[in-house]
Amino acid sequence: MISGLFQYEFLQNAFLTGMIIGIIAPLLGVFIVVRRLSLIADALSHVTLAGIAASLLLEKKFIVFSGMNPLYMGMAFSVAGSLFIEKLRSVYKHYQELAIPIILSGGIGLGVIFISLADGFNTDLFSYLFGSVSAVSRTDLLTIAIISIFVILLVALLYKELFLLSFDEEYAKATGIAAKMLHFIFIVMVALVIAASMRIVGILLVSSLMTLPVAASIRFAKGFRQTIFYSILFGEISVLGGLFLSYYLNLAPGGTIVMIAVLILVLTIWAKKLSSSRTI
Repeated sequence: MISGLFQYEFLQNAFLTGMIIGIIAPLLGVFIVVRRLSLIADALSHVTLAGIAASLLLEKKFIVFSGMNPLYMGMAFSVAGSLFIEKLRSVYKHYQELAIPIILSGGIGLGVIFISLADGFNTDLFSYLFGSVSAVSRTDLLTIAIISIFVILLVALLYKELFLLSFDEEYAKATGIAAKMLHFIFIVMVALVIAASMRIVGILLVSSLMTLPVAASIRFAKGFRQTIFYSILFGEISVLGGLFLSYYLNLAPGGTIVMIAVLILVLTIWAKKLSSSRTI
């Protein structure tokens, strides 16, 4: 694969995209897990699926939409879904967690309708569901790079505010932080990262990359910054290891990446138990 990276553009695209996603997905995943919103990635990924299916349907039915990158409509649907989640959280103030299954159900329903109107699955949609290394174009790479710069800059600028909001929302509001605006910015970032990650990992597996590395890092990280560092490290190991293994063993990249993340999680749990037993 090393020699192939210098020869084939699709491998370069997949490798660079994977490295970027291995950073931004766990980075936001730390804040998602701390805020107990782990299922939000699943909800938005299904909304993204509806956007992808809608784009492929339009491309199939109308010539004017031919050649349009489905990634853009997937992002539009994902951002719209994130805004609906925030709206529903304000409607159900005492049952805010209801917003996630509502949007998830709506995303699945819309996706199924669009897929049926397009006369079932096709190769393009299948690659979005489970990820495809060969499907990552230079345009996708550029789009994901722009999103990653946007996300990293915002997290760096708003780190203290996001930290306070994640651990103590009431205190954050009392200090004068614009909580609603921060919620809005954060959830839009999550929506964009989910839509960007689907090319490599796949829509149905993208939430795993935002939660599994974080779950592993929580086992032994001492402090929030360490949790972020280890989450990104485990995310990179999962993505790059998954890409190499899938290339040599001819496996699905998305599934391979997720299984490496699961293996890392199991190893950290085992290592933590082993160290605890030695201490005792």
